[in-house]
Amino acid sequence: MLSEKETIEILKKTNSLLEGHFILSSGLRSEKYLQCAQLMMYPDLAEKVCKSLAEKIKQTNLEFDLVASPAIGGVLVGYQVSKFLNVPNIFVERVNNVFNLRRGFECKDKKIMIIEDVVTTGKSSLECSKCLQGLGAKISGYACIIDRSGGNSQIDEIISQINFNIPVFSEDKLPEHLKQIKAVKPGSRKN
Repeated sequence: MLSEKETIEILKKTNSLLEGHFILSSGLRSEKYLQCAQLMMYPDLAEKVCKSLAEKIKQTNLEFDLVASPAIGGVLVGYQVSKFLNVPNIFVERVNNVFNLRRGFECKDKKIMIIEDVVTTGKSSLECSKCLQGLGAKISGYACIIDRSGGNSQIDEIISQINFNIPVFSEDKLPEHLKQIKAVKPGSRKN
């Protein structure tokens, strides 16, 4: 299993940690953005991180027979981690801004581990969960490469490869230095 230091070294090496003024998929603002897509560009390094996360998941002894991820950020992560867990994986995708299970995937009566790239508020994971539960699945747990929630996620328990406590701000409570930087929205959610 990778240590926190080894994980940070990989994130830095792959330029997965960006600085500026970012609008997160949750709608909150941040001066740092963790872009796991950059990590996933390097299969050998992504494999090390995802294998380590899979090892942490195995240690929990949670029972599940399927991995599911919200598109788009979680798709590659879910695939890689499911490979090391030796379980199939599926993903949900947005149609008219609502998660749907498509492409012939089925989840009825399945126990599911939801896996994401980055969790801030937990909104995408919970929307994914709601979609799958509505189709008859049971959610066994949640995992991600990076938990940047600082313990303030809407999800009670998250298995993560690494935790970052990066402050987030609502648009009306931005610090002065962030007000001076043009905001960019690098995430996958349109609203």
